[in-house]
Amino acid sequence: MCHLFAHQPQRDYESQTRSLRIDGHCTSIRLEMAFWDTLEEIAAKEGMSVGKFLTTLYNEVLDHHGEVNNFASLLRCSCLIYRSKSTAPVTDFKVAAILDAAE
Repeated sequence: MCHLFAHQPQRDYESQTRSLRIDGHCTSIRLEMAFWDTLEEIAAKEGMSVGKFLTTLYNEVLDHHGEVNNFASLLRCSCLIYRSKSTAPVTDFKVAAILDAAE
């Protein structure tokens, strides 16, 4: 029953902490490698580095909600939304449209 889940590569659920600067403030984010891989893919599709993409996303959430609660969880959910949309039959989409749909 759990073959799909139990046999996934251990690397995917190992976590990694990465340091970055958002609006001049140093911070660190700890995510599982599967999420970092997805964020790298999203950033590449947008023509940005991961750091630039995360800064852009952070600022857009801040503009929209006035605060950013639990940024790491927001990133995980964004990755899940991106993955669910990227497996849909229509594959020609913009990342911004996916993130907008999550609101």
